[in-house]
Amino acid sequence: MPRGEGETTRAWNVPLSISDVPEGGRHLDLAADARARAAVAALAGLAALPRLEASFDVTRHGRGGLRVVGHVSATVGQTCVVTLEPLENEVEEDIDVVFVPAAASPDEGFAEVEVPLEDAPEPLVGGMIDLGAIATEFLILGLDPYPRKPDAVFEAPPAGDEAAHPFAALAELKKGRGGKQR
Repeated sequence: MPRGEGETTRAWNVPLSISDVPEGGRHLDLAADARARAAVAALAGLAALPRLEASFDVTRHGRGGLRVVGHVSATVGQTCVVTLEPLENEVEEDIDVVFVPAAASPDEGFAEVEVPLEDAPEPLVGGMIDLGAIATEFLILGLDPYPRKPDAVFEAPPAGDEAAHPFAALAELKKGRGGKQR
């Protein structure tokens, strides 16, 4: 679902209408409450989310569009992939997204222009954007997928140890039948 669609079931819902943005733009500082942080933590698969903040400058963009520039900042509780112990990480992500009105039909007098996917604007549906959803999306993009404590070191089992082989038990069963296969 595009970020521009107003949906009430989002983890952190902070709707903003284009009519609420004056010509000079609007600055918003947001801090998620405990309920929103719990919902975002569940959505992102985090053990905890003690802090989630965002700062946005929203300006008009072209005819009926919006540009959102800002920053999301959070303290996230994750699990170390090596020790399986809890750890906290800081996430800092910059945001720069353009929203343009969703066209009813692509051939309404507009020439088709090839735009690189990473530069393509997001659809502005119903004249609304959801700043909470934008912050959540960029928070999730900024998460370390393999969090590791600074002093955690993975030690692989010795290579020559046949008992540590994942199929060692199957090999023993095969030996027990005299090594015969069916």
